Amino acid sequence: MEIILLEKIRNLGGLGETVRVKPGYGRNFLIPNGKAVPATKDNIVKFEQQRAELERNQADVFERASSRAEQLNGINVTISRKAGTEGKLYGSVSTADIAEAVVAAGQELEKNEVLLPDGPFRKIGEFEVEVSLHADVTTSIKINIVAEEE
Repeated sequence: MEIILLEKIRNLGGLGETVRVKPGYGRNFLIPNGKAVPATKDNIVKFEQQRAELERNQADVFERASSRAEQLNGINVTISRKAGTEGKLYGSVSTADIAEAVVAAGQELEKNEVLLPDGPFRKIGEFEVEVSLHADVTTSIKINIVAEEE
């Protein structure tokens, strides 16, 4: 399926690019979320007419993401969880837990912006977590997972 991207998408392409994706990804995610349109002749003409406006919108989104990255850069949050004697957690610390802790610290963060390539944390310690606020804007925060006092 060929689509025209309406915004920059990591590992796929930039604004205005025509890319080939699997039909399910295009139909079920990109098109319904307003990130792309099917690459038909009518949509190509319509896109070219709206290109300047879309580029302005993307610049605004990039600026907001950059300012949020400056606010989040170097933030340090502590999360307490029940743990065994060897430092293993009874459960895990996931993206939702990290986002919740950052929001409690007074910053804005969504769980889908937190990147955990190795999965959730399952032990006590201090970790650096990467946060992706935009396809071109990433920053890191530090989390400290401690054992809960009983």
